[in-house]
Amino acid sequence: MMLTKTKAGSSLFAACCAAAVLLGGCTPIEDRITFGGYYFRADAKAIDKKKTLAEFTVTVRDVAQSLDGARAAGGYEGTSYCIKNFGTSRIDWVVGPATDPGDLRIVDERLVFQGTCDPQ
Repeated sequence: MMLTKTKAGSSLFAACCAAAVLLGGCTPIEDRITFGGYYFRADAKAIDKKKTLAEFTVTVRDVAQSLDGARAAGGYEGTSYCIKNFGTSRIDWVVGPATDPGDLRIVDERLVFQGTCDPQ
């Protein structure tokens, strides 16, 4: 009888832990990649999915932490996007990590890059 209660308790504990990880952002803190000592939330998405996945934007939040770190995070996110969708890390950046600081797009504490995956 004691073994059954322990199994049920363990299952409930495991389910609660799994829910906490899912609700907590899906990425354990120790698995996050930092840039310049800071963590940046970034995402890449196609500009027009119906037209092509090759043209995309990257948005990096909390750019005020470190402009250099945000630029590196954006480059990493763009590279990951192209590898996932085209199997290549080649990108033709319109605005990207190597863009002159005066030409960067920063809107509401968010750095915005734009590029095209180059599958050639």
